[in-house]
Amino acid sequence: MALLRSRVVLVALLALAAALPARAQAPPTEYEVKAVFLFNFSQFVDWPAAAFADGHSPLVIGVLGSDPFGATLDEIVRGETVNGRPLAVRRYQSLDQVDTCHILFVDRSQEPQLEAIVAALKSRSVLTVGDFDGFSHRGGMIRFITVGNKIRLRINLFAAQEAKLTISSKLLRPAQIVEPGQD
Repeated sequence: MALLRSRVVLVALLALAAALPARAQAPPTEYEVKAVFLFNFSQFVDWPAAAFADGHSPLVIGVLGSDPFGATLDEIVRGETVNGRPLAVRRYQSLDQVDTCHILFVDRSQEPQLEAIVAALKSRSVLTVGDFDGFSHRGGMIRFITVGNKIRLRINLFAAQEAKLTISSKLLRPAQIVEPGQD
């Protein structure tokens, strides 16, 4: 299990290193690593066909609220495709702006509205991701947690299944699976 986690982290860091412009050996920041994870989620989650307008529609990664990623997320997905679909990044200041979206990072600035966000997206196949306390407990699907200097995942599998999303065992194995009401 530890070996698999190490491999997932190594793959994420290698992808990050290849996607980012060369810097003077500075280690990646927390949000650079999280941006790589968001990109990787697009490869390890399956959406129902109805989540896309057609076979050529992009897979959209959205950021709701303040944007902690800056240009990093755009750089990582630029020119990438997943299952023949281009990737696109969109930013939303409020929930009513979230239109077509497949992966939605909910910034901690939106924490007071999390229940409303989860309720509004309940009938849609949107993978919700966040990094604040209680995210998975309150209906979010994937929560980033930092343990030491490592990013770990807590996954609310029930919430993902309710949204008709299938998460690969490659993503589930290194994650901590949480039950509804647990974080």
